[in-house]
Amino acid sequence: MTSPDSYRARQGHTGARRVSTRTASVQVWQAYLTNRATRNRDGRFLVQGVRPITQAVEHGWPLETLLYRLGAPELSSWARRLLDTAEVPCVGLVPELMAELGEKSTGTPEVVAVAHARGTDLASFEPGEPGEAPPVVVVFDRPNSPGNLGTLIRSADAFGATAVVVTGHGADHYDPQAVRASTGSLFAVPVFRAAGAAQVLALRDRQIARGIPTRVVGTDENGTHAVFDHDFTESTILVVGNETGGMSAAWQAACDDLVSIPMGGSASSLGAPSAGAVALYEISRQRRTFAKR
Repeated sequence: MTSPDSYRARQGHTGARRVSTRTASVQVWQAYLTNRATRNRDGRFLVQGVRPITQAVEHGWPLETLLYRLGAPELSSWARRLLDTAEVPCVGLVPELMAELGEKSTGTPEVVAVAHARGTDLASFEPGEPGEAPPVVVVFDRPNSPGNLGTLIRSADAFGATAVVVTGHGADHYDPQAVRASTGSLFAVPVFRAAGAAQVLALRDRQIARGIPTRVVGTDENGTHAVFDHDFTESTILVVGNETGGMSAAWQAACDDLVSIPMGGSASSLGAPSAGAVALYEISRQRRTFAKR
């Protein structure tokens, strides 16, 4: 258990700053909450919530600063332990300022982490090795909602996908809503950005050249066969279309196969994150079954 003396020492200014006014730094942190251009310019974003921050620390994600709430009520044991073991600067903010760094739906946070964005290059990405378990890469084309993007990243992590690729001018995976919806999976699964299908097809071709047979499979209500009738035991790039328009004609042409998800209700289709989760579960199910043979 963390000694209360160590937390009190931080409150007494040993290694921690205390901020009670809206300084230039506070204004920049506030901008990271809502301004994508500022996040991109600085290569920084905010992380909130116990599990996302814990996952960031456990996966060695580069953090710049930990911001914590000053005053009553006393911070939780999790927050105190985090601050006492942190290897980055800690800055205490009065509750009014911390409230402005929190999302409206979550209230005043105890701790907010300022994290560095990680640069990722799809052109050099080569997952898996011949003879090993075939990798699964999830592509989300032009996601409208950062919450939906975060949810799909979470599903990709849950079902063992190797990476997520966001194509087109879609939602920012460093948006606080996406970070929170991923429940920390953003820090466990690499996320790449690509302009469109060409870069993804280049990944497929590289994999095939490396001796890893790979197919690009799209989920679409007009798919030629049901998702559970498709063989997913080889390396797969799973494509999920835009929430509003579904899979574009360009992506339909780029896919090697199109699968549908049969439904019995009145809904004509599933939402994008749900469709992705169903397909990812089917991939996982088939591979577990195949492994038992």
